Amino acid sequence: MRWMDRREPLAEPARPPGPASAAAEHAELMARVAQGDQDAFSALYDAVAGTVFGIAVKVVRDRAQSEEVAQEVMIDVWRQAARYRPDQGSVMAWVATIAHRRAVDRVRSAQAAANREHDVGVRGQERPFDEVSEQVESRLERDQVKRCLRRLTEIQRQAVTLAYYQGLTYREVAETLQTPLPTIKTRMRDGLIRLRDCMGVTT
Repeated sequence: MRWMDRREPLAEPARPPGPASAAAEHAELMARVAQGDQDAFSALYDAVAGTVFGIAVKVVRDRAQSEEVAQEVMIDVWRQAARYRPDQGSVMAWVATIAHRRAVDRVRSAQAAANREHDVGVRGQERPFDEVSEQVESRLERDQVKRCLRRLTEIQRQAVTLAYYQGLTYREVAETLQTPLPTIKTRMRDGLIRLRDCMGVTT
């Protein structure tokens, strides 16, 4: 009965899933998320949120802003799950790419805001959005802006928030919200008009 002795090592505790099995599990979860499965998204969130936050902190270097970036990334993952292609890389790599891009955008947006404070009037021709955001920054604190944003419709708030707080262009906002560019321009225009009016009321 020596063959039984050879089988004894199999009684050792099972090892945690390796990278390959984890990647396969993530891909399966992503496929379910793409179908709108909220339970799958919750499981995927638990699996990748730590990595997302770590990337954000490394780039942004501010915990509060990094938390905001991490939440934005997970919203992107939920909305863009159907765009994920397994043959182009792992889910973790895909999510990490989104996280890094979001974090870099946040840093660039903050730097651009700081530069505008020193460069007001330098640019000869600016978009209407830039002109309004200049007024917002000079007249209102961030919490006041947020109060005004809450007065916008959900559609207007999404478009304005993506552009104002994250520095996205019209085209990038359209891609993020998966909405035609002309529609985004209309939302931005109407939202900024209402935001401007709100600023006039609260000042």
